[in-house]
Amino acid sequence: MIDPSAHIRIARPCGDLAAAERFYVQGLGLEVLWRTTERVSGEHDLLMVGPAGGPWHFELTRDPERPIEPAPTVDDLFVLYLGAPVEESLVARLVAAGGTRVPAHNPYWDEHGVTVADPDGYRLVLCSRTWG
Repeated sequence: MIDPSAHIRIARPCGDLAAAERFYVQGLGLEVLWRTTERVSGEHDLLMVGPAGGPWHFELTRDPERPIEPAPTVDDLFVLYLGAPVEESLVARLVAAGGTRVPAHNPYWDEHGVTVADPDGYRLVLCSRTWG
């Protein structure tokens, strides 16, 4: 069995780490947990964001020597269960930080939250429900 307290890392390619940082830190309010500060040939540039001390973090990667362009679909979702109505001020901050409010592909998410595409086009769902 996997320990339910195991830390989770979610990783994906990113086209512009500075734009992603604005969106996830200034817009969503996550903290920078790690970032590469100098370019090392053969290594990826990294940005890791998440809640300080939380059980998960989000890693965005960019390899300038062999870039992988982000290829989001309408069903690539990063869902945060807020357990409360989504505040319009949060949505406005995400849009001001480079996001785009979009209708959800699955109407369930529009019924129970708000979907905002990040600068790479991946979808963040702010869900008013709880999990569990």
